[in-house]
Amino acid sequence: MATHYKRRQVLRWLGAMTGTTTAVVVTASCTKNSNQIAATSAVDLSDVTLRVAKYKGGWDLQLKLAGLDNFPYKTQFTEFTGGNLMVQAINANAIDLASCSEIPPIFAIASQDAVKIIAATKGPTIGQTVLVPKNSTAKTIADLKGKKVGYIKATTAHYFLIKMLKEVGLTLKDVNGIALSIPDGLSAFRKGELDAWATYGYSIPQAKKDGARELKSAKDILSGNFLIVAAPKAIADTAKQAAIADFLCRIKKSQAWQASNLETWAKNYATAIGIDESIVLEQAKLEQQQRPSQVLPTSDDAIASEQEVADTFAEAGVIPSKVEVKPLWDNSFNNAISQCSI
Repeated sequence: MATHYKRRQVLRWLGAMTGTTTAVVVTASCTKNSNQIAATSAVDLSDVTLRVAKYKGGWDLQLKLAGLDNFPYKTQFTEFTGGNLMVQAINANAIDLASCSEIPPIFAIASQDAVKIIAATKGPTIGQTVLVPKNSTAKTIADLKGKKVGYIKATTAHYFLIKMLKEVGLTLKDVNGIALSIPDGLSAFRKGELDAWATYGYSIPQAKKDGARELKSAKDILSGNFLIVAAPKAIADTAKQAAIADFLCRIKKSQAWQASNLETWAKNYATAIGIDESIVLEQAKLEQQQRPSQVLPTSDDAIASEQEVADTFAEAGVIPSKVEVKPLWDNSFNNAISQCSI
């Protein structure tokens, strides 16, 4: 069972590092066996505890389903609702490893948070879009001028909404932008309180069940890069670094397993997140057709992609000034990822 952390709990860590909430951990066997990743064989990991942030139905479930949860070190999975909270938890020394979009680390620069980007997972982008209600007369993004538009702040939805508006000569100041969480956004959208909604994931098919339609997809705007981030202290620790290398290889292998076992994965994932299995499976098939997820080493292209996102936010005034993202990137695990065979 994993602990759920919301923003106020993370802020306790940042402010005093003495929060009273205790994490309930998921601990894997430390016994070494034939499935252990070869790259870690030279390092004793029996005393290592790798603290991993995850989403509901995330890494822990995928690794278990793929039969790759036989770690030669202890693992402590803690559930979060967003990558921004994961980055904050890394800075508070509560987490060693996490995943997020290209955006949370950009805000970490301004906050001087301690976090490093160690890999990029290239994945699909079809589940990212701007929706309008079934009775909307809007035909293009330009039709949203002066309208109430919901979005999820500091996420890919925030970014692609800015980009879409820019394409038609508008900015966020030209619409009545309303920052909402996904649950609050879905509720407001269903109640008719929004004229449009920039969102992602399973909120899209849920809204479409009510007759919502896609005004514009972000699939050709977003890079598809989802980042894996780690604590600098964990990277500097020889044993923990070896554990992270092992974990990354397991994620890479589990992605290949998922691609070949979509029905099994969809059934279990749908149960974990409480979404209809048919919706999950249909989305998974579409995503696989576009671009299967794959962990990749850091690269100049990935850095340039995140820099473009940062520049877009600076230009839009979302962050106070231009920032350089390259110092965030760490190539310590490039060889381990490249040498990990599926």
